[in-house]
Amino acid sequence: MGLLERCQELFKTSSLYEVLAVNKEATETEIRRSYYKVSLKVHPDRAPEDPQATEKFQVLGKLYAVLSDKEQRAVYDEQGAVDDESDVLKQDRCWEDHWRLLFPKITVKDILEFEKKYKGSEEERKDVLQLYVQHEGNMDAIADSAMCCSQEDEPRLRGLIQAAIQSGEVTEFPAFTQETDKKKRARRKRADRERQEAEEMQKEMGLGDEDESLVMMLQQKRKSREQNFTSFLSDLEAKYSQKSGSKRGKRGKK
Repeated sequence: MGLLERCQELFKTSSLYEVLAVNKEATETEIRRSYYKVSLKVHPDRAPEDPQATEKFQVLGKLYAVLSDKEQRAVYDEQGAVDDESDVLKQDRCWEDHWRLLFPKITVKDILEFEKKYKGSEEERKDVLQLYVQHEGNMDAIADSAMCCSQEDEPRLRGLIQAAIQSGEVTEFPAFTQETDKKKRARRKRADRERQEAEEMQKEMGLGDEDESLVMMLQQKRKSREQNFTSFLSDLEAKYSQKSGSKRGKRGKK
């Protein structure tokens, strides 16, 4: 069975771009980040309850090999076909080892340093607006998916979105502008509960008070309901890997 047929069987679409939830014009960076996020969802170590996780993970590795190869991608874009006999797909590769070469682990120090630079940056603003459009103004989903975000950040994020609405940069969604007080209270109540759970996690991880914000972010993203696989660590590792990806992207053959 060829790659496109396996995508259809495992992901219910034969479009390589649809599997990664990106469009045909996606940049190499966007494809890389989306591949990371989707592959995390089916990584054998992170999805033990899925009997097809290993197969899905392998297929995603081949899919990314095609879209990250300029010649292979050009052929796919033009003909809608994949050469399953090409060296890119036939080489004997351990996709899990290759994945780890593409996305090295980050440290707690990396996370905390990133948070300081990210909050209040133009990158954060663009990310928040992208989530706003993606979730059509649903603040529950936005708060669950936003990086470096806790309940205390919500007024600031709402301010970013409101300013973009007023300037005409984004569309006004009723889910955002007409959100009820009841829904806001429910979100705050959930945040308080997660804060208590985060305190327990802080003890388990052996982190001090200076690392409280890190624990809160990890806890919140672990509890994410609508986009669990786009956790804080997922996004952050994907962003960090971009710096080294150009040097490692096509290596890792076993």
